[in-house]
Amino acid sequence: MSDTHGHDCSRHSVPVANAHMAQQKTPDRDCCTAPAAADRESASSSAVAPQACGCGDSPAAMNLWRELSPILISVPLLVIGLVFNEALQATPGGLAEYAVLLPAYLLCGWGVLTTAGRNVLRGRWFDENFLMTIATLGAIAIQELPEAVGVMLFFQVGELVQGLAVGRSRRSIQALLAVRPDTANLQTGDTLTAVDPETVPVGAVIWVRPGEKVPLDGDVLTGTSRVDTSALTGESVPRSVAVGEPVLAGMVNQSSTLTVRVTRPFGESSISRILALVENARSKKAQTEKFITRFAKIYTPAVVFLSLAVALLPPLLVPGATAATWGYRALVILVISCPCGLVISVPLGFFGGIGAAAKQGILVKGATYLDALTQVKTVVFDKTGTLTQGNFQVTDIVAHHGMSDRQLLALAAQAESQSTHPVAQSIRRAFDGAIDESGIQNYEEIAGHGIRAQVNGQTVLAGSDRLLHREAIPHDECFTDGTIAHLAVDGEYQGRIHIADELKPDAAAAIRALQAQGIQTHLLTGDSAFVAQAIAQQLGIDHVQAELLPEDKVAALEAILARRSDPQHKVAFVGDGINDAPVIARADVGIAMGGLGSDAAIETADVVIMIDAPSKVGEAIAIARRTHRIVWQNIAFALGVKALFIALGAIGVATLWEAVFADVGVALLAILNASRVLRSDSAHG
Repeated sequence: MSDTHGHDCSRHSVPVANAHMAQQKTPDRDCCTAPAAADRESASSSAVAPQACGCGDSPAAMNLWRELSPILISVPLLVIGLVFNEALQATPGGLAEYAVLLPAYLLCGWGVLTTAGRNVLRGRWFDENFLMTIATLGAIAIQELPEAVGVMLFFQVGELVQGLAVGRSRRSIQALLAVRPDTANLQTGDTLTAVDPETVPVGAVIWVRPGEKVPLDGDVLTGTSRVDTSALTGESVPRSVAVGEPVLAGMVNQSSTLTVRVTRPFGESSISRILALVENARSKKAQTEKFITRFAKIYTPAVVFLSLAVALLPPLLVPGATAATWGYRALVILVISCPCGLVISVPLGFFGGIGAAAKQGILVKGATYLDALTQVKTVVFDKTGTLTQGNFQVTDIVAHHGMSDRQLLALAAQAESQSTHPVAQSIRRAFDGAIDESGIQNYEEIAGHGIRAQVNGQTVLAGSDRLLHREAIPHDECFTDGTIAHLAVDGEYQGRIHIADELKPDAAAAIRALQAQGIQTHLLTGDSAFVAQAIAQQLGIDHVQAELLPEDKVAALEAILARRSDPQHKVAFVGDGINDAPVIARADVGIAMGGLGSDAAIETADVVIMIDAPSKVGEAIAIARRTHRIVWQNIAFALGVKALFIALGAIGVATLWEAVFADVGVALLAILNASRVLRSDSAHG
C-alpha cells in the first residue's frame, strides 16, 4: 500500500464501521541491568573488572548487618589502639597492641586476605586485593598496626557504600522482576487449578481474577476489564481490554474476571524475553570499560614494580636512606595505587545509565550500545508506525464501473482477509459484514506493492499505485490526504479506498530535539515522493528518500553510512521493529519503537523504546551522553588524584592515612558522582 498525503480528491465518503484505535504500546519503565553487590573474588580476576551482576537478587541480599558488624566492632578497637598507642606498644613485645588491633584487622580484612590468597594460587596476582594485602602486612611488619587496620576498615566502609549505591542502581529492575507471575489459573473442564505458568500450553484457557497478574500472553475470550500496565510500561493510566483484545504477561487485572486463551508459552512471552535480555545485557561491555580493563593490565604491574623500586633502590643508591623509611613509602604507594574507584564507578556509571534510560521507557541492551549512542550523529526514521500513528481508518471510497462503495469495500475486505498489514486490517474493520474466505485462492503478498488473490474465480489486485503501474493497469492518479488502496479485477481498475493516518503528537518535537543536539535527521519511506516531502516539511526533517521497497531501505541506509565523513560517527535507524528488522540490524544503532510485545523489536534492535513516542530517541541519546561524561569524569578524577598521591608518597609527604583517602576516598567520591546518572532528571542533564 502506498501512503500519500496531500490534497483530498475523493468524491464520496462513507461511515467507518467497527473502527477502533489500535492499542498504544507504552514504556517499560523498570527493565534495565545493574551490577550486583560486590563480589570480591569475581572482581579480582581483573583490577578493574566490573562487579558480577546477579539481576535476580534482591537488594536485601546484601545483608546490611553482616556488612556493618565488622565495622561497628573494629571502630572502637581502632580508637583504643590510637588513643593508647604508646602504652600498648610499651608492653612486652607490643603484645597488647597486637591483641587490640589484630582482631580489628582480621575482622575488616579477612575477605581481602582470603581472596588475595586464592587468586595468587590461581596465578592472578595483580589486583586490588593483592595490593592491599601486601601493603597492610608490610605495615604490620614495621609496627604500624593502626594504619594497617585503617586501610582495611576504610576499605570495608567503601564496600558498604558501594553496595548501597549498587543496590540503588538495581532498584529500577525490581518492579520488572516482581511482575513475573508465579501461578496461572488453568481451566480444565469445570475446574480451575493453580499451576506454574511455564507448564501451560498454547491454546489453553486461563482465568485472571481482579487483582491478579496476567500470567501469560493471550487474547481475551470473555469479560471486559481494566488492566494496570504500570509495572511493565510505566503508564499510570489503566488500559481497557475487551473480548478479542490481547493481554500480556505481567499486566495486573483490576476490575473484573477475564478468561484468556494463551497465545504463547511462557518462555516466549514478552516479559520472559525482556527478563532474558536483562540477564544477557551485562556481558556487553562498553568501549570505555574495555579501555579500563586493558589499562589495568599495564597499570597494576607497573605500580607494583614502582613500589619495589622505591623500597629497594634508594637504600642501595642514596647515602643515609634506610630500608624502613623507603619500605614504608613503598607500602603507601601500593595502597594509593589500588584502582577501587575505577573498579566500582565505571561499571556502576554504565549500569546507572541503563537504569536511568529504563525509567524513561527506553530499554538499552547493554553498556556497549549506551556508549554507541553517545556517538550518534545521524538518525534515520521510518514513517508509518514510527513518526505516524499507524492507526489507519477508512475515510473515503471511490468506486468505478457501476460498482457500489459497499461492494468495493467488501471486495477489498475479502481480498485482504489474509493480510496482516495495518492498511488491510483497517479495511477489514471498516467492513461491518461477515467476510467469506472460502472463495479465496492463490493468495500472494507482493512486498512493497500489495496483494494478488483469486476471489471467486476472479484475479483481484489490491495495493499501491506502484502495483498498478507494474501490472500496466490504467487508473486514477491521485494525491490524497491519506493512504490509498487501489483495486483492480481481471486487469480492469475498479476504484480506490482512502485510509487516514496521522502524525504522532510528539513527532515534530522529537525532530527538533535531535537537531538541537547537532544530529541530522533522515526519512526513509515507501510512500510517494509527494507525501514524503510533505511529511518532511511538516516535521522539519533534513533529508528524505521515498518510494522505497524494504530492500531499498537497506541500500539507502548503507549509502548514508558510506557518506559520513567520520567513521566514528554512528548512524541510528528508528523503526517499528517488525517490517524494519533488516534496516534496524544494519544500522550502527538499531532502535525499535513501541517494542512491548514485539518479538522482532526485542530480538533485532539494540535499543527498544517501549512507548510509541519518537521523542524518546532524543532522550536516549541525552542519557547516554550524560553517562559518558560522568564515567570519564570519574576516570580522570581517580587517575589524577592517584598520580598526585603516588608522587607525594614517593617523597615521603603522604602517609598510609593519606593513602587511605586517596584509595577509598576517591572510590567513594566516584560512586557518588556515578550515582548522579540515576537522578530522575538525567534525561535532561
